[in-house]
Amino acid sequence: MQSTALEWSVCQWFNTQASPVLSDFKGRVVVVSAFQMLCPGCVAHSIPQLKKLHELSQRIPLTVIGLHTVFEHHQAMQPHALEVFIHEYRLAFPIGVDAYDGKEPLPKTMRDWQMRGTPSTFVFAPNGELRLHEFGALDDMALGVVIGQLLNKT
Repeated sequence: MQSTALEWSVCQWFNTQASPVLSDFKGRVVVVSAFQMLCPGCVAHSIPQLKKLHELSQRIPLTVIGLHTVFEHHQAMQPHALEVFIHEYRLAFPIGVDAYDGKEPLPKTMRDWQMRGTPSTFVFAPNGELRLHEFGALDDMALGVVIGQLLNKT
């Protein structure tokens, strides 16, 4: 695992006025989930998990960030379609669109963070250290233990 926080490359944000960076959230546990709106595992598991975490973040020092990381079906998953998806699923946490230049096969954050696909979950400690990088559906209890341990150290 990396000793310092990575940084995402986002071309557009939803549900936030600013363009946040990880260092904005020092002192908080940060959960970043990379998803695609046409990914069955993302829709069935990761999106509901993020919604629950976002509700918890109103009471504890936790920040939830969604990262729409499209590595296939680019034409179907444009930002205007994502905007409808966000509305339909009532997603209130910040969601960034992973920067994709069309030249490389994968979007920039996906490459830089060495993701194997979606869903991918990243948990950063309050000091910005990457503490968890998990590919696939992550059990709610397992994620809760990691977050709880990090919150206990704050």
